[in-house]
Amino acid sequence: MKREIISTTKAPSAIGPYSQGVKIGELVYTSGQIPVNPATGEMETDIKKATERSMNNVKAILEEAGTSLENIIKTTIFLKDINDFAAVNEVYATFFSANPPARSCVEVGKLPKDALIEIEAIAHL
Repeated sequence: MKREIISTTKAPSAIGPYSQGVKIGELVYTSGQIPVNPATGEMETDIKKATERSMNNVKAILEEAGTSLENIIKTTIFLKDINDFAAVNEVYATFFSANPPARSCVEVGKLPKDALIEIEAIAHL
């Protein structure tokens, strides 16, 4: 299978030796997206705005790969504080009008750039 690297200016640039996304076969894998605005480089510090920004970053990568949020199979959400779970769910639900994907959500010790949230996804084309 051909492996294609996905890159877009509509999501933050990688801050390490990784790609924003990889397309292989009928699947697209995104790297974890923290809530950095790609236009300004600023990080969202409100959990609801941070969730929205991270999801929009995932969306931009998927669209660059030729797919969409509706085709997400699985997401993984990493939270700095699991007490933000309800607020994250409130915003996350707005991105999926019906049939949301499978998901894991865990609290972690620390995220890159001390972000509140990081979201990664696997989608089909």
